[in-house]
Amino acid sequence: MLTRGKVILFYPAYDGPPLGAPLCLLALASTLRRANFDVVVIDAAIEPDYRTHIECEAVDALCIGISVLTGPMIKGAIEIAAAIKSVHPWLPIIFGGWHPTLLPDETLSEPFVDVVVRGQGEITIVEVAEALLAKRSLDGIAGVSWKSRGQRKHNVDRPVEPLDALPVPAFDLTDFDAYEKLSGARKIGYATSVGCPYACNYCTDMVFYKRRFNALSAERVVSEMTDLVTRYRIQEVALLDSNFPVNLGRALDIARGILASGVKFRWTFQASTDFLCRMSEDEVRLLGNSGVSHMGFGTESTSESVLKLMNKRHQRVNEMYETARKANLAGIRVTFNLIFGYPGETEADRSITFQTMSDIARQFPNVSFSPNIFTPYPGIPIWPQLRELGVPEPHGLQEWMDMPLGANMLPWLKGKELERLERMVEYFLLNSQFCRQTARLSRLRRAVKFLIQTPIRWRLRSSQSFFPWELWLARLSERLALRRSLVTGEDLPKLPAGAC
Repeated sequence: MLTRGKVILFYPAYDGPPLGAPLCLLALASTLRRANFDVVVIDAAIEPDYRTHIECEAVDALCIGISVLTGPMIKGAIEIAAAIKSVHPWLPIIFGGWHPTLLPDETLSEPFVDVVVRGQGEITIVEVAEALLAKRSLDGIAGVSWKSRGQRKHNVDRPVEPLDALPVPAFDLTDFDAYEKLSGARKIGYATSVGCPYACNYCTDMVFYKRRFNALSAERVVSEMTDLVTRYRIQEVALLDSNFPVNLGRALDIARGILASGVKFRWTFQASTDFLCRMSEDEVRLLGNSGVSHMGFGTESTSESVLKLMNKRHQRVNEMYETARKANLAGIRVTFNLIFGYPGETEADRSITFQTMSDIARQFPNVSFSPNIFTPYPGIPIWPQLRELGVPEPHGLQEWMDMPLGANMLPWLKGKELERLERMVEYFLLNSQFCRQTARLSRLRRAVKFLIQTPIRWRLRSSQSFFPWELWLARLSERLALRRSLVTGEDLPKLPAGAC
């Protein structure tokens, strides 16, 4: 059967090894192919000469769609869009994804962007492609921002489509061998749901999905995941859900279904501790038995005042302990994400977080931590407050591109204050690493561990960061042992330049 036209979908490069094929583009490809369009998916992560590939495909393409996340990923989007416009000025260029959805007017103001697809794009992209094919106006297509005679127009939002009404993403377009070669593992990203019911002030999810939880049925999830694992020899499935166990019954049905299928693979997800704590010990063990190997939690802080500022009233410190305990019983690794430098946070607040999380690390060796400096992403609810506090707000794709992920844009966290925080984070990470060490140590290593760990614990209790001889010793260990700790035998966290 002849196709109706070709649509190019491009995913720019981003920092770090790829998790797998970009699920967002595979989802768009699926609905476009169902409407009989030819689709070419190009991922910069696995195609060194992606620009040449795109330029060749663009000769007879109907349009090119580019998915964009905030940060350095924008660079590749600008490069390709500008290059294509210079060679094929007639070819419509469509931007979609998180960043264009959060800042549609700003994105559309760029001369190389013709259309912005906002929010859920599976149906919108098909309607746009059909309009372009028929040379019709985009007026009336919900979820679209576009240019008409030099004027930027923003159509009404598109009603959210239930995920069960959408087809399976086009995983058959994926070169699994190429991703495995880059990452060293055969794994994929997969989403069983989108959205989270909470309204954390720093989170873009609540703006993008408007706190709606939209999920596939448990039966479909089990069928699709086990089929993907079997068909493509997948070792690990990383769920991209914002908060997987919002519907506890559904989450447990998925685990039961995977276990009953007999298909063996690892799977991971993100959650909030309150949902995990509503599960019994046996139910968390069920997760582990079904293959769950890791869970990530946005714990952020253990200071009640900071949690209140973040609008995380659902987050309770005792539930962090309980989450770690139940996961440990089930043999599941856990990462607690932490945010430092949030507006209104004091050094006393940070000290509370360091002490509490250090106590969790001491009790539960399955827990690791990912500390970050607060990053103000576009569209988050507290931007009015941030502007009043003097946070520089990027304007335009170029300025957002120049903002590295995790960059410190906070005027209240500079100089000695920032240096002290960086040192305390390194003390905390080093202490946590010691707590996770379970291998039998030599007498000398036990002595060295005691020599370093005892003063580090004192520093975390008293918030003292002067004369960081422990970090100097850690750096010496790093140099002598090729970044393997003389004390623990584990990889050391890389210390930031100037932290000591």
